[in-house]
Amino acid sequence: MTPAGIADAHRHLGVLPAYPFYGGPAVNPDIGARATVAQLIADLDREGTERALVIPNYGVPDVARTFALNDLVLEAAAHDDRIRAGLFVSPRPQDAERTGYALSLAGEAGVRALKTTFLLGGSVDDADCLAQLERIFAAAVAHDLIVHVHTSPGAASDIDQVGKLVDRFGDEAKIHLVHFGGGMSGHIKLAGGRFFDWIAAGKRVYTDLSWSIGFAPRWLAAEMDRRGLGHDRLLFASDEPWGDHAGEHARLSAAVGDGELARQVFTANFAALYD
Repeated sequence: MTPAGIADAHRHLGVLPAYPFYGGPAVNPDIGARATVAQLIADLDREGTERALVIPNYGVPDVARTFALNDLVLEAAAHDDRIRAGLFVSPRPQDAERTGYALSLAGEAGVRALKTTFLLGGSVDDADCLAQLERIFAAAVAHDLIVHVHTSPGAASDIDQVGKLVDRFGDEAKIHLVHFGGGMSGHIKLAGGRFFDWIAAGKRVYTDLSWSIGFAPRWLAAEMDRRGLGHDRLLFASDEPWGDHAGEHARLSAAVGDGELARQVFTANFAALYD
């Protein structure tokens, strides 16, 4: 599958302030962040990206900045039919008012997903967070949206924790596990059986391989072929500007080849979910 014509199922829009991550100096590691819809569209044209799901940029612990970017992704979706919007929502009880407003926009034209994360706080097992999660997933079911959830090894974003959302809500809601576990432990837990067990049990679970390490794309593609399952649950995602479009495309393309699986993960699965 050549880069031209592909669909990108998870990328971000908006510029965040510099932040002193991990106790260091204030920095902007997401150097490719785009502030305007015009800049985003220029990137899509340059890449040959035909369709994209666009989500507010986040990562700095000032959620007001990220919630404000919901308006920008709505603008992007209204401006260009290639673009679908994913709205940022939060499981934290202190963000309940902002999340409520974001959910009030869930029926707007072009909105096809909700994005939530525990990177900025909260946990699946916290009762106050669960109340917010129930609101989020109820809205997703009501509007037929896909809930994107960040995964990474350890703490509240570990697949052992985020997987509880699949167990609890995945019968009715569509859930996209961003980054396929996000590292060694998550990849092995998911490709080793858990991802396929959820699919076989009827869970409406999806994923992408952005941020994946060495063996994971090859193994997941081989397991899909061996099991005859999951081909319709994997999508290409660049995670720009935190990921690298060219690198993510090259790694996934090498794993899935240029046949039917490539067609599904680079174009058809996106169309089935977002058109």
